[in-house]
Parts: sequence; C-alpha cells; structure tokens
Amino acid sequence: MAGNSRRKGAVRTGASRKGSSVGSGGQRRKQLKGKGPTPKAVDREGHITKKRADRAARAEAKSSGKSGVNSTNSTAPKSRIKSSVAAPNGNEFVLGRNPVVEALSVAVPARMLYVQTKIDPDSRVDEAVAKAVANNVEIRELAKGSMDDMAQGIIHQGLILEALPYEYVDLEDVLERRSKTHKGMVVALDSITDPHNLGAIVRSTAAFDGTGIVLPERRSAGVTAAAWRTSAGALAHLEVAQVKNLTRAIEKAQESGFFVIGLAGEASDSIDETDIGDLPVMLVVGSEGAGLSRLVADSCDMLVNIPISSNIESLNASVATGVALYELSKQRESAK
Repeated sequence: MAGNSRRKGAVRTGASRKGSSVGSGGQRRKQLKGKGPTPKAVDREGHITKKRADRAARAEAKSSGKSGVNSTNSTAPKSRIKSSVAAPNGNEFVLGRNPVVEALSVAVPARMLYVQTKIDPDSRVDEAVAKAVANNVEIRELAKGSMDDMAQGIIHQGLILEALPYEYVDLEDVLERRSKTHKGMVVALDSITDPHNLGAIVRSTAAFDGTGIVLPERRSAGVTAAAWRTSAGALAHLEVAQVKNLTRAIEKAQESGFFVIGLAGEASDSIDETDIGDLPVMLVVGSEGAGLSRLVADSCDMLVNIPISSNIESLNASVATGVALYELSKQRESAK
C-alpha cells in the first residue's frame, strides 16, 4: 500500500519531517539588487554591433589622420605591413614583390637584388629583374632558407632588394642651394616620425620648387627606402641635411638670411598673410602628435596657421606642408 512500503528511503522519519519555521519578513527580497536596464548592443562587449562600431571607428581614425592641433599635425598609422628590415651591414632589405618593384622604379640606391631559387615567375619578378639590370644593380639567386633568414620573419615573396644608406649633406649645403628661379626654400621637420609622411613632404617640396629638407637626428624618421618610394623619386632631386639640434639649425638659417615660418594651429596669423616676397624661407612643420616643440616654435620668426573648415579638426602633416608650400611659392612668384 502506498506509504507503507519499507523499502529504504521510502519511510519518512521524524527527524526529516519539516516543521514550522520563521519567515524572513521580506528582508531577503529587499537585499536583492537588480542589474539595471540591459545595455545597448553597441555598448556590449563581444556583441557583433559593438565590434562593427569599433572597426568603423578605427577605420575613420586611420583615414582622417586628425590631431588636436589644426593644420600642423597628423596621427601616424598605428600599424603598417612591414616591407623592410635592417641588414646586418647597415644597409636595408626591401621585402616583397611590389615594394621591390616600386623601389627599383624610383631608383632607390641599391647594391643587390636577391631572387629566390626556383621562384614561381610572374610579371613583377620579370619587371624587378629588368629594372635591376637597367639600374646596374647586381642580381643573385639564393635558396629560400637563406632569404627567410634575411627577411627576419617578414614575408619576402622570393624577392629582396638590398638598399644602400642615404647620404645626407651638411646643413650649409642645403642653405646655400638655390632653385633655377628663386632663392632657397627649405622645409625643416620637427620630429616627423612616419617615413611615409616624410616621403610625401619631400615630394611636395620638390613640386613647389623647394631646395632642401632639414631633419633632426633623434626622434625623427630618416630617409629610408619607404620614404624614397613615397617621395616617388623626388629624393633624387633634393638634398637632405640631418642635424643634431633643430633649434641651432634654425638660428644658422636666420644668420644666412632665411625668414623662418612655423606651422602652428594656434597661431593668430594665416599663411596667406606672410608676404615673404622673394626672401629665402624656411618652413618648419611640427610632429604628427604634438606639433612644434616649444623651443623650435620660439625660434621661428613667425607662426602661422592654415584656415580650414570648422567641420575638420586638422590636416595631415604632409598635406599641411603641401598647402603651405603652394601659398609660399605663389607669393614668391608674384614678387618677381
């Protein structure tokens, strides 16, 4: 009969019988705290909407190159596909089929083109070999293992170009150089750390009849194969001086008769108000993040800004340099 079974566990003992108990009086319920409203999808870590928003923000930041100072700064890209490494002998290895072809196309000074043994040929390999022959660059075949060691873990696609170090000139050589029609127009860079920005600035300088570039030795991008490629070969037509102290270089330029103009977003004067006439001029451009350093700004004869729309916070350093050089070249042309 139900309830009378003597199977183990079937008999309720007095010890297990539930008696009356005192309730909590709702105190436990009062102690319970809710988590609040459910966050929006865009605010939830791991949600696909949040990931999409983050990707869009990163892409916008990378493409805009904005910074807090109007017209003088740019934000260098956080990451780029690496296409070069330092060689043990002080030279530079350019890696990959496209970078090698680009380097040879703009006549980057080079010592050797290494081609992987039994490489799968394509049009870029053929073009690299042909351009190396045209540029009198020696060609050597190497086994894949040897080329992997040279590339230091970076993909080389069977082509490595050994580029030679850039030969800098003295500051005096840059200051004494004239263009065919004007006195000197030199661009000095205050801690521009992105070689691609440097290359673009060199290209703009050459395009607007500039006569040279001045770089500090420390906290600045040097002339590498990447800078040479970005300049589209303009470095073959301009001289670059590397100086220990940019402030002293500015003082020497002033002693040589140069009028020194610094780009600064906070400046009260506009670039079109300079009226330099046919004076030799040095344009000083600040770093990607912080603009002109205090000592460099204080050394300039004049600080100017580039007027831009209020919808845009700033210009990339290389773009700002191009705009400023265009305006200065117009003023020099009208003064003839």
